[in-house]
Amino acid sequence: MSVNDINRIILIDDEDEVRLSVSQTLELDGFDVTAFRDGEEALDYITPGWPGIVVTDMKMPRVNGLDVLSRVINMDAELPVVIVTAHGDIPIAVQAMRDGAYDFMEKTADPEQLVGIARRALDMRKLVLENRDLRRERDADGELERQIIGKTPVMENLRKLLLNVADTDVDVLLVGETGTGKEVAARCLHDFGQRANKPFVALNCSALAESVIESELFGHEAGSFTGANKRRIGKIEYAAGGTLFLDEIESMPASVQVRMLRVLQERTLERVGGNEPVPVDVRVVAASKIDLREAASAGTFREDLLYRLQVAQVALPPLRDRIDDAPLLFRHFVDGAAVRYHRPVPSIGQDKLQELMIHTWPGNVRELRNSAERFVLGLGDPNDVGAVMCEGDADAQTLSERLGCFERATIIASLREHDGRVGETAMALGLPRKTLYLRMQKYGLNREDFS
Repeated sequence: MSVNDINRIILIDDEDEVRLSVSQTLELDGFDVTAFRDGEEALDYITPGWPGIVVTDMKMPRVNGLDVLSRVINMDAELPVVIVTAHGDIPIAVQAMRDGAYDFMEKTADPEQLVGIARRALDMRKLVLENRDLRRERDADGELERQIIGKTPVMENLRKLLLNVADTDVDVLLVGETGTGKEVAARCLHDFGQRANKPFVALNCSALAESVIESELFGHEAGSFTGANKRRIGKIEYAAGGTLFLDEIESMPASVQVRMLRVLQERTLERVGGNEPVPVDVRVVAASKIDLREAASAGTFREDLLYRLQVAQVALPPLRDRIDDAPLLFRHFVDGAAVRYHRPVPSIGQDKLQELMIHTWPGNVRELRNSAERFVLGLGDPNDVGAVMCEGDADAQTLSERLGCFERATIIASLREHDGRVGETAMALGLPRKTLYLRMQKYGLNREDFS
């Protein structure tokens, strides 16, 4: 759907007759209406960048109109929300306007009033989305592609997702193995969003002791503990207007998780030793190398904090799942290392590219970057696949010789991955066990060397 065609409305009202009547009124004027009787169901349907507006009743069970407004704003601060109220709820509706609602109207008002409000709200939404498209076009020169490197479909999709989420104020959870580039992704969310000119503050939750992390995050008042001689501003306040990146958030102590949840819910904090709430304007991007749902089930991570962070979740793929990007990444890191270490850019032969493609890269992009730096410096690594390639393979010119070198290195890499277990290695390679034994015998390989 193009920006010019946006006419979608999410309608939330728990009264069946009212919901049907309002839906028909809006649809007769050409709007595309999706109706919900429950705010929770509607919130599951809404996504950052959703091409439309929200019209919600004020008084509903479970999730009322103010709750819907708060959670929509947290997801996308520029998504218009129209509040529909009963006559006696005007003061609450005025408060909703102060909290960020686009407009409000009484249920008893002329239905055409809602039609007019909806048209104006959709016009504003079109303008917002057009501006976001223009910001995406500023990456036409490939700036994001130079930071999030890769040509595989999974990386193309990752860049699109980061650009889509970057321009919203929604808190984001990045998930991925160690070395997949979570901090790079967090930095892109900041640099390509509305907060780009404000601070980007990073904190590794696993690097600080429990006794220190509270002060680092929330700050402290003078005299709050021994050695606290003066007030100190914490990372959250320091990131005011910008982005706070919390790496390895799974390591955050339980007591700090409680305080962090309050920051995300109320956008206020209390410094250690203080009593006054301090308003904060900060976007939180958290990263985890483990499945936080499993951690929540195990009781080591708060489930309500997970839900707050998981409004927008971005998964970063391991290098083995986009192995076709390995040569491109390697060349990029080699060029950078050559400049950094004042060395000539070495030639990358076909055999080296073969090594890159058959290695499993348990350390992901970080391991590949280290390998590129060693390559530029002329340093070897006994764990590199190249150390087990057949001798003289660099001079092998015939196809059969090159295939033999490749086959031997592939078997070695798989044996390493499976700790010398022949059965698992054969299954991974798609070979009968007997065939694998014959190939190992051909290349002089013993399972004991890999167990």
